[in-house]
Amino acid sequence: MPVEYASLPPFSAAYAPDDGAIAARLLLDARLGAEQEARIDATATRLIEAIRTNDDPLGGIEDMLREFALSTKEGLALMVLAEALLRVPDARTADLFIEDKLAQGDFVRHETKSSAFLVNASAWALGMSARVIQPGETPQGTIGRLTKRLGAPAVRAATRQAMRLMGSHFVLGETIEAALSRANSQSAERPRYSFDMLGEGARTAEDAERYFNSYARAIEAIGRAADNRPLPDRPGISVKLSALHPRFEAVSHGRVMRELVPRLVELARQAKAFNLNFTVDAEEADRLELSLDVIAAAFADDALAGWDGFGLAIQAYQKRAGEVIDYVDQLARSANRRMMVRLVKGAYWDTEIKRAQERGLDDYPVFTRKTLTDLNYIACARKLLALRPRLFPQFATHNALTVATILELAGDGSSFEFQRLHGMGEALYAQLAMDRPDIAFRTYAPVGSHRDLLAYLVRRLLENGANSSFVALAADEAVPVKTLLRRPADIIGTAEHARHPNIPLPQDLYRPERQNSRGIEFGERAALNRLLSAIGTETVPAGRIVESTAEKANAAVAAARRGFARWSRTPAETRAKILERAAELLQQRAAHFIALLQREGGKTLDDALSEVREATDFCRYYAAQGRKLFGDGEAMPGPTGESNVLVLRGRGVFVAISPWNFPLAIFLGQVTAALIAGNSVVAKPAEQTPLIASEAVALLHEAGVPASALQLVQGDGRIGAALVAHPDIAGVVFTGSTEVARSINRTLAAKDGPIVPLIAETGGINAMIVDATALPEQVADDVVTSAFRSAGQRCSALRLLFVQDDVADRTIEMIAGAARELRLGDPTGPSTHVGPVIDAEAKQRLDAHIARMKREARVHFAGTAPEGNFVAPHIFELASASQLTEEVFGPILHVVRYRAENLGDVLRAIEATGYGLTLGIHSRIDDAVEDIVERLSVGNIYVNRNMIGAVVGVQPFGGCGLSGTGPKAGGPHYLARFATEQTVTVNTAAAGGNAALLAGGE
Repeated sequence: MPVEYASLPPFSAAYAPDDGAIAARLLLDARLGAEQEARIDATATRLIEAIRTNDDPLGGIEDMLREFALSTKEGLALMVLAEALLRVPDARTADLFIEDKLAQGDFVRHETKSSAFLVNASAWALGMSARVIQPGETPQGTIGRLTKRLGAPAVRAATRQAMRLMGSHFVLGETIEAALSRANSQSAERPRYSFDMLGEGARTAEDAERYFNSYARAIEAIGRAADNRPLPDRPGISVKLSALHPRFEAVSHGRVMRELVPRLVELARQAKAFNLNFTVDAEEADRLELSLDVIAAAFADDALAGWDGFGLAIQAYQKRAGEVIDYVDQLARSANRRMMVRLVKGAYWDTEIKRAQERGLDDYPVFTRKTLTDLNYIACARKLLALRPRLFPQFATHNALTVATILELAGDGSSFEFQRLHGMGEALYAQLAMDRPDIAFRTYAPVGSHRDLLAYLVRRLLENGANSSFVALAADEAVPVKTLLRRPADIIGTAEHARHPNIPLPQDLYRPERQNSRGIEFGERAALNRLLSAIGTETVPAGRIVESTAEKANAAVAAARRGFARWSRTPAETRAKILERAAELLQQRAAHFIALLQREGGKTLDDALSEVREATDFCRYYAAQGRKLFGDGEAMPGPTGESNVLVLRGRGVFVAISPWNFPLAIFLGQVTAALIAGNSVVAKPAEQTPLIASEAVALLHEAGVPASALQLVQGDGRIGAALVAHPDIAGVVFTGSTEVARSINRTLAAKDGPIVPLIAETGGINAMIVDATALPEQVADDVVTSAFRSAGQRCSALRLLFVQDDVADRTIEMIAGAARELRLGDPTGPSTHVGPVIDAEAKQRLDAHIARMKREARVHFAGTAPEGNFVAPHIFELASASQLTEEVFGPILHVVRYRAENLGDVLRAIEATGYGLTLGIHSRIDDAVEDIVERLSVGNIYVNRNMIGAVVGVQPFGGCGLSGTGPKAGGPHYLARFATEQTVTVNTAAAGGNAALLAGGE
C-alpha cells in the first residue's frame, strides 16, 4: 500500500473521465469581457506578425517544419532519417537506410521556400544525395554504382551532415559545459535556462546510474556557473524519473519508492545547495500517480526546507491536470514552501491514445481534440495564477494566442514566467521582450550528443509539425490571422463536440461489428486496488478433477453426436447471442478467472488479465463472424429464373484439444469457433489446467449452450488419442506440440470413413532480426517482453535473436541488463514479472537445456530462480543458429550475431528450421523489411514492436510449415474450416415461366 507523506493522502482523481463533462465545465468560464478579448487579439496579432516577418538567417525548427511538412513524403522521410541515421555505425547499413528514405520523397526537385541557412543547407545536402540515388533502382544496384563513382561516401557524409546541422541548432551543447558556454555567450543579460539532459528512460541499473551521475555533474556545473541572482531568476535542470529507475512502473511501486526516492532527494539537495530550479519532468499518464508519490516523498525531505526551487511539469492534455495542480498546491501548503510548476500541453498524445485502446479502457486519459487541450491549458493557467505566490507558474508555449491570453489573465508581469524550447519560438519571444520587458521567459535547452538528440527531435517534430499545430500554421501566410485568433471555446462550441468524431472510445474500437474487451490501467491505483481486492476474495474450487476413462470419453462423443442435430439447426443469430452472453459473463467474473489462472496456471496479473480479455474477444469475434457466415447464405450470380445460394453448415462432432499455456483463451477460442459453426464439441483440456476448463464449460452452459452440444472430457494424452481415433469424430482442432499434431494427423489419416479435417497450431523456433538502424532501448523492451514474459511459455515467444554485429555488444548488454531487473516470484503479486513454469517436468527439461548451453554457448545472462518450479531468464550467444535444433519452451533467449552483408544467410537459417509461426523485425529500412517479409513464409510478422500478444480480429494468429495447418485463429477465414459447404440451386421458373422477368418494365 502507498505510504502517506507530509500528512497528505496520495493523489487520487478519475483516470479517464468523459470529455463532454469536462468541456461543459470549462466552457462556463471560458469567456472574457469584450475589452479583454480585444486586447488579447491585438497582442496575439502583433506576435503572429513578428513570426511572419522574421527572417532569421540561420533558421529554426519552424523553418524546417514549413519546408518539410510532416504531411509530405519528404517530411516523413526526413523525420525517420533524423531519428535513426546518426546511430548507425556501419557504412553499408547507412547507405541502404539513406537510399531507402531519400527515395520516398522528391528531394531532387524540391524547391526551397526558405532563405534560412539551416533549411537551405539541409535541403541541398538531401537533394544532392537524392540525385545520386535514382528512383526505381535496387539498393544493391545503386550501391554498386555509387561505389564505382565514389559516390557512396559523399552521399553518406552529406546526409549525416544534414542531420548534424539540424541537431546542432536544436541542442544547446553536446556537454553541459558546452551548453553553459553557449548560453552565457548569447546575451549580456544572461537569460534564464532550464537544461534538459537528453536520453531515453533507463532500461538497466547501469543506465540509471549513468543518468544519475549525468544529472549530478550537470547540477554541479550549472550551479558553479550561475551568478548570485535569486530564484526564480536562476538556471535550472529538468530530471526525468524514468531515467533514474529501470522499472519505473506502477506495479513496482514499493521498489520504486525504496530505490528512487533517495536518489531524487540526493539530486534535489544538490540543486538546493546552488539554489537552482529543479523540475521533475512529466511522464506518461499511467505513471502520473507514481510520479506524484515519488515527488511528494522527496519534497517532504526536511533537508529541503527553505528552498523554493523544487518543481514539476504538468500536462494540460491530461484530463487530471486541474486536480494535479490542486494536489501540488496542497503539497506546498503542507510543507509551508513554494513550488515551481511548468505547464505544458503534452508530448505523448498519440502514445496515450494507442495505449488506452490496447488496454480496452472506458475512456482516454487525454483529450481527443487538441482544441480542448488548448482550452484546458488556459483553465489550468487561471488556476496557477490564482495560486501565486505559493506556486510559481512557468508557462511553456509557442502559441501566440495562448501567450496573449495568459498576459491578460495575469494582470502584471510578476510571479510567473514563459518558457520556450531552444530553437523554437525565437521570433515570438523576441517581440514579447520588446513589447513587455517586464515579462520573464526561460529557454528549455536540450543537452547531449546528436545521437541522444534524435528521439527528442522526432518527438518535437511530431508534436509541432502536425497540420493542426499553431507552430505549423503561424508562419503560413495563406492562413488568415483571424483564423489563428479563433478561441478554443468558439471552435468547440458545445460540450457535445468535445470528443474527436473520428477517435472512437476504446470500448467501441471494433464497432459496429463487436465490442472491445474491457481492461484496466494498472497505473490507476483505485482500479488496480479494486481488482486485487476482488481477486483476493475469490475461492478456487476445492477437490480433485476426476480424469475420464475411455468409456466416458466414448459416452461423451455419443452424447455430442445426439446433440448435433438440434444444435446445428439452432439459428446462427441465437448461437451468436449465446456467445455474446458468455463474453458478458467472462467480464463480470474476470476476477474469478484471473484467480484461477494465477493459482492453477501460474499466470502473473497482467498475463491473467490479458487472457481473460482474449477469451472475451474470441466469443465476440466469432459471434460476429458467425452471423455473417452462417446466416441465410451467400447468393451467387447466375442466369435469370434461377437462384443459387451457398450456405455453410456444421460438420458434426468436433474434438477440441487445448494446451496449458493459454488454458482459458485458447480453450474457449477453439470451443466457441466449433460451436458457432454449428458443431457439437467434445473438449479435452490440458491435464495441468483442468479447473479452468471446467469453469469455462460451466460458463458456456450457463450462457445457453446445451449440455448435449458441449461435453468436457478430462485426462492426459491417452484420452486425447482415444477421442481422435473415435469413428464418429468429424473434425479436430488442436494447439500444442508439432510431434502431437503429427500423431493426430496420422491417426485421422488411418481411419476409414469421411476424411476428417485437422486444424493445428503448433510451436516454432521464433526469430527476431535487429539491424543497426533499430533503437536499442526499443529493442531491449521488445526482446525482454517477447522472450521472458509468461516465463517464455508462449508459442509465439522469441527464441532466436539475430543482431547485426556492428551494434551487437551494446544491444546484448542492454537486453541482459533489462532482464536482470525482472522480478521472479509468486504470480499473485502484482510486482511479479516472471512466474513459474507449468510443472516440475517442464522445469527439468529447461534446466537440462540450460546446462547444455552453459557448456556449448557464451553466457550473457543467467538469472537466479527461487525455490519451486521457477526457471530464471537466460541469454546465450550461439556461434551458429544451427545449434538450436528444437523449440525450447521457456525463458531462454539464444543470440546470434550477423554481418550486414550476410543477411541472406540469416534468412536461410530461419527457413532451415522448417517453422513459420512468428518473426520480429527491428529496422528503419522499409526496403529491407519488405524483402524479409517477401522472403520468409511466416504466419505472424511484427515490425518494430514485440512479437507476442496477437489480438483477436486484429492480428489473426497461426503459422505454416512445422508451425501449423492454418487457417488463422481469430481471423476471417477460421470458421469456414469448421464447416461444410452446400450449394442450393432452385429453378424459380419451373412453375410456368419466369414471372419476375416477364413482369419487369422496360
